Amino acid sequence: MEASITIGLLSVVIGALIALSFFANYFRNRKSQVQSIAPPEALQKPVSKPTFKKPHSKPHSHPADKEANRRHHPLDLNTLKGHGDSVTGLCFSSDGRSLATACADGVVRVFKLDDASSKSFKFLRINLPAGCHPTAVAFCDDASSLVVASQAFSGSSLYMYGEEKPQATGDSRQQTKLPLPEIKWKHHKAHDKRAILTLVGTMATYGSADGSTILASSSDGTDIKIWHGKTGKTLGNVDTNQLKNNMATVSPNGRFVAAAAFTADVKDFYGTCVGHMLPCLRVEKGELPAEFTLVWEIVYSKDGAVKEVSKVMQLKGHKSAVTWLCFSPNSEQIITASKDGTIRIWNINVRYHQDEDPKTLKVFAIPLHDSNGTTMQYDCLSISPNGRILAVTNGSTLQWLSAETGQALDTADRAHDGDITDIAWAPRTISNGDKQALVLATASLDKKVKLWAAPPLHPS
Repeated sequence: MEASITIGLLSVVIGALIALSFFANYFRNRKSQVQSIAPPEALQKPVSKPTFKKPHSKPHSHPADKEANRRHHPLDLNTLKGHGDSVTGLCFSSDGRSLATACADGVVRVFKLDDASSKSFKFLRINLPAGCHPTAVAFCDDASSLVVASQAFSGSSLYMYGEEKPQATGDSRQQTKLPLPEIKWKHHKAHDKRAILTLVGTMATYGSADGSTILASSSDGTDIKIWHGKTGKTLGNVDTNQLKNNMATVSPNGRFVAAAAFTADVKDFYGTCVGHMLPCLRVEKGELPAEFTLVWEIVYSKDGAVKEVSKVMQLKGHKSAVTWLCFSPNSEQIITASKDGTIRIWNINVRYHQDEDPKTLKVFAIPLHDSNGTTMQYDCLSISPNGRILAVTNGSTLQWLSAETGQALDTADRAHDGDITDIAWAPRTISNGDKQALVLATASLDKKVKLWAAPPLHPS
């Protein structure tokens, strides 16, 4: 019996020793594996809670500092943010205090520009009907009314948004809340299924005009329509009868409408305006046609209403297509930019009723070249309200020229991260900190709108 107990105890002790030997060998192997993976310095020091430090090359910066670092040009004043897609058009109100933008995200935004140097801007958001994408905007009468050109699958449309006057109530909190704009009038298929390229509005003050806002819309076809801003009534319809329109605009006083359009190399050119056939310009095969810009006159009746759109002029002289044009602030000159590498300033204050032709006042060579020295063309052109500075664009490049000499005053080689789609000068100076500044706004495919100061007329 005692022998059995002794053998049992001995077996237990031997089993325990074998188990201890197995576990000791396992932990020694595990420790060697950890040592082979971990760096030596990690084994020499006790394990502590890791700490993370930001590298010295990227110090913490204030948002204002980041914004300042992004400004790569001294004339860059500010950036209007909040757009969800490409910005396709913009327009200042007549007092320069509001800036409307058309964005491909389906929203029109109206920014309040109390100070161009502000860190943030309040804006009114206008959501277009479902499926509509705004392409251009124009203020009507004042900053409380806005006409929007949009494109949908069914075609182009025009919407006029106006603010309803708040009803008088006893609640002062409701009176201080700004009313949302409502659609006052609309036109579907304004240019059938063709897209609206440009929409320009101005207050008609020429002759017997009654001071109402008139609008000129240009399609990507060949038609241009004139509208009454307040009522939406169609006032006139003209056709360039060229290959396709590039843009159209109306003079600041509401007297003229001018269009830049593409032409074919060999083509018979006809123009119709209020039922009258213009003289035909016939081009023989193998010859290049003379490139010209068409100009119409808006004729007003004694009661101030638009009577007709007629009396076309032709600005002949460019050797290639006109890409963009604009009127001078006094409505007596037209500035054209062409693919032939020149800018021309025309005097249209002539007696065209007596067959007096418009005169070329100045011709400038475009002072913008690529890396090979080839002259580049301008995509957009706009003149400052004082008539002294031309703002021009090519792709993402923004340039300022002297309207007197054609000299380049300044250039922003990469004004935006995408192509510039539209530009506009504020009609009046805007507060910029403790100073007043002549401000240019640019819209781009990069989802941004930028504000720029005008350069000095005599660069050092």
